[in-house]
Formats: sequence, C-alpha cells, structure tokens
Amino acid sequence: MIFSFLNKRFLFKLLSLISVVRGYNIVFIVFAQLTSSIFIFSENKNHYSVLLDFNIWLIILSSVCSISAGYILNNVYDSNKDLINRPLKTILEKEISGRTKLNGYIFLNILSLFFSFMVSLKTLLFFSLYILGILFYSIRINRYPFIGNFLSVALSITPFFAITMYYKNFSSEILTHASFLFFVILIRELIKNLESLVGDLTMKYNTIPVKYGEKMTKIYITFYIVITCLISFLIITNYGLSIMTCFYILVHPFFIFFMYILFKFNSKKYYLLLHNALKILIIVGLFSIILHKL
Repeated sequence: MIFSFLNKRFLFKLLSLISVVRGYNIVFIVFAQLTSSIFIFSENKNHYSVLLDFNIWLIILSSVCSISAGYILNNVYDSNKDLINRPLKTILEKEISGRTKLNGYIFLNILSLFFSFMVSLKTLLFFSLYILGILFYSIRINRYPFIGNFLSVALSITPFFAITMYYKNFSSEILTHASFLFFVILIRELIKNLESLVGDLTMKYNTIPVKYGEKMTKIYITFYIVITCLISFLIITNYGLSIMTCFYILVHPFFIFFMYILFKFNSKKYYLLLHNALKILIIVGLFSIILHKL
C-alpha cells in the first residue's frame, strides 16, 4: 500500500517535471537538431559519420540543458499568468517546489556549459551568451510587445546556429530556411498571445493583443504570413529541394485556410486550434528535411 502510494507520488512528480521543462519540446529539439545536422548542415554524405560525431551529441546535450533551464525560468516568472490561462497544467507543475526549480535551473546551465566546453571555447562562449539571453528575456523583455516576441523567437532557433557554427556552413539556403522557420514561430507566438489574452491582461503583460487589440494583432499576423509565403516562394524557385519542395508548396493553401479561421473566430478554442496547426506544420517541415536530398 505504502509502496504503491510512493510510486504514484514519484510518477506525479515526474510528470510535473516533464511539464515544467516541456519534455515534448525537448524531444522535438533533439530530433530537429540531429535531422538538420545529417541532411542540411553537414555536407558529408555519410550519415553515420554525423551520428558518430561525439561533438554533435555534446552540442545537442548542451542545447537540451540550456533550453530546459530556460523553460524552468519561464515557468517561475509566468506561474501566476499560467494559473489563469492553463490552471490544470499549472497545478500539476506546482508539485515541483520553487527551490527545486532554482537548483534545477543552475544545475542544467552548469551542465550546458560543461558540455559546450568539451566541444570548444567558441561553443562555450556561444552557449554562455545564449543562457544570458534567456535570462535577460525572462527578467526584462518577456512582458513587452514586438521586442519580446522577436527575442523569444530568436532564442527558439538559436541552438540550430550552434550546429551551423560547428560545420561552418552559413550558406544563403540555410539562412533562408531559418528565416522561414523564424516567421512561422513568430506567427505562433502571436497566436499564443491571443490565446493567453485574459491572463496577460490580468497580470498586466504589455503584449500586442493587450496593447493594440485582437483585430490589430490579426493584421500583424497576416503581414507575417505574407512574408512567410514570400520566403516559401523564394525557396521553391531558387533551391533544388527535390521532394521537400512539396512542403513549401502546401504552405500556401495552409495559410489561406489558417487566415480564414483566424478572422472568422475570436474564441480561445479556435486560437488553440491554430496554435496546434502551426505545431503540426513545423513537425511536417522537420520530417520533410529527410526528403531534402532525395
């Protein structure tokens, strides 16, 4: 009986920890970095040599630790807002004490710096600045419109540039793909702002929907969608992507339907639907990378 209770308690805390560090995102990041290393960043056609490259795994581990630490920090600063917007998730995450979160944040950052140091001093400097960037965003920039959104998105894609830096591959194609991903995530950030409008308004977060209203936010989203589609068209016409081209072609009808839902409905239910649709788009884009060289 006692053993069963302890097992349930441990499982509950484990689920709480996974929720705090957004375990599903961490798995996605590992897969994304590994896939992009094999099929895009590395010019080596031998995929096994990439998989057996110890430095790549160290960079991935460093990314995972620093991003997980960032999620912990974000969880601490946004806990009151999240209690309004996502009460069940927040109650689950309350199982992890503030002291444990702080210790976890410090430990994960130390691990991140240790792994990056094992690669090179340049990589150590990269992740040191990345950790400071996350800290600066969480403490100072998180509540502000535009700059907060742009910095959040920039921090989301920064770990991929650690791989780029390692391979010294800064081609125009990679930067164009990165720009496409940047604007898709930026659109998702604005949808998240619409989704969490009540909590942001209550906690006086100065987000774009709070400051300019839902209608103006949708106009901004439309502007970013147009930019995303233009980048997609640029990729289709300028780079030989083989079967991966299909993904960038399908982006256009996706966003036409996306805008229809965006302007027709104003409820949190539909904002959540659009948020999840963008997640699926990013996942499909990730898997399409495998088709890049076919």
